[in-house]
Amino acid sequence: MKIIDASIDLTQLNALALAYMGDSVLDMYVRFYLIAKGNVRPHRLHVEATKYVSAKAQAFIMGKMIEEDFLSAEEMAVFKRGRNAKSGSIPKNTDLNTYRYSTGFEAMLGYHYFQGEQNRLDEIMKKAVLIVEEGRK
Repeated sequence: MKIIDASIDLTQLNALALAYMGDSVLDMYVRFYLIAKGNVRPHRLHVEATKYVSAKAQAFIMGKMIEEDFLSAEEMAVFKRGRNAKSGSIPKNTDLNTYRYSTGFEAMLGYHYFQGEQNRLDEIMKKAVLIVEEGRK
């Protein structure tokens, strides 16, 4: 899903650039998941997707993954880079810690995407969906 080869060392990308890419990766996985489940009405898709892609949901997912020791040391390092990155602004509808955790989660997803680690991305997203689904019960 890449149209050019990178002209920079992608492992050295700024954590916020990783998070920017990770946000899109997350969105794509969630959209595919919801449509594959049979949710095809646009408004319903949006409502359901928010349960997975909101900063609050992402922070919850990340907290559970850390609690369950699901992530490698490398993934934790990338998460911490994202979490600690200084962003220019924080959305009005979330607190600082939630926003930072969600940014760290997105950075980790972006990192795996740029590394071409599709299998690990699949594992992480399957786990993320499971966490959200179990959290709803």
